[in-house]
Amino acid sequence: MSYVDGFVVPVPEGNLDAYLEMARKAGEVWRDHGALEYVECVADDVQPGEHTSFPQSVKLEPGETVIFAWIRYASREERDRINAKVMEDPRLANMMDPANHPFDSKRMFWGGFREALRLP
Repeated sequence: MSYVDGFVVPVPEGNLDAYLEMARKAGEVWRDHGALEYVECVADDVQPGEHTSFPQSVKLEPGETVIFAWIRYASREERDRINAKVMEDPRLANMMDPANHPFDSKRMFWGGFREALRLP
């Protein structure tokens, strides 16, 4: 079964095009180094919950939207190998500085997940 890095990011609506362009470039780098899939999704039907929700998880502010994204790898070992190469790739050097992000990186969160179930 594959391995996935998942991300949730608050993005100002006015910066959405800039964010998606940055994500497209980053996705090309991940794919070039062996990631199987790179997906970015923009919130379409997410509401604040009573206790928690996507908007609450990133402390969504007025004029922002939530991005839900993932990168899929063949295995955890492949993920670790690919991410090491990605972090050294000069195409991402400018993107590594939070000052260059079109979003508040302090409210972004991510993690690695092993696949437990996949239905065809």
